[in-house]
Amino acid sequence: MTDALIATAIMALVTLATRAIPFLFFSRRKPPKVISYLGKYLPPAMVTLLVIYAVKDVNFFGGTFGLPELIAGAVVAGLYLWKKNSFLSIFGGTALYMVLVQTDLLGKLL
Repeated sequence: MTDALIATAIMALVTLATRAIPFLFFSRRKPPKVISYLGKYLPPAMVTLLVIYAVKDVNFFGGTFGLPELIAGAVVAGLYLWKKNSFLSIFGGTALYMVLVQTDLLGKLL
């Protein structure tokens, strides 16, 4: 139990340090152009990769034809565009996806 607490404390401190150091380092000067470039273009690239990963194994030619994934993705995008809240959009889309998959609601309709 003590080992787990020590490991958790160390991980928390390392995480805090990795989040705080850039702010401390660049508080008095402008970050280099490469850092600004990565900050601008890396988040959309990562979201694109996550979307591709999420639908890579979907069978669009059988079963529910990928409708649960497409509907949940549309709900995530719609909720985000409507409320501008990442947590709400991800939670809402995930909850809808789980309901669609676990109840096989679309399978019964098709």
